[in-house]
Amino acid sequence: MTDRKPEGELAVPAPPDGFVLSSNRGPFTTHNGPYFHKEGLEDRAEQAFFALKRHANGLGLVHGGMLTAFMDGLLAAAVYRATRKTSVTIHLSVDFLHMARVGEWVMGEAKVTRAARDVAFVEGRAYVGHHDVVRASGVFKLMNRRPE
Repeated sequence: MTDRKPEGELAVPAPPDGFVLSSNRGPFTTHNGPYFHKEGLEDRAEQAFFALKRHANGLGLVHGGMLTAFMDGLLAAAVYRATRKTSVTIHLSVDFLHMARVGEWVMGEAKVTRAARDVAFVEGRAYVGHHDVVRASGVFKLMNRRPE
């Protein structure tokens, strides 16, 4: 992977206080990032990304697909923090409430509302400043690792 940015792309500034660069993500998420997260949270997940030009649609607004992918990963992170199990998305519902623009930090927080043996229910939101941009809820299948 290269550290070069495309022509005209913004540089990602230092993350908000308490956030660190996320690593060990899958190739899809790594390609869409960079993402940042807060460490040491056990009952919820908090993540963020700086909106770059490549995250935008033709109007200069953060693309709904980018916001949806961000929320999917954020909700899955909350499931892992609450259950210590990897999960896959069964259902994801996303409501778009406001716009996020290139050059803004998109912040997100999510929490599991209920976890059973095989599934977890989770809710979250992404926001810019004092405006909620997206609210999401999901159902995630809890995975058990196969013996090696």
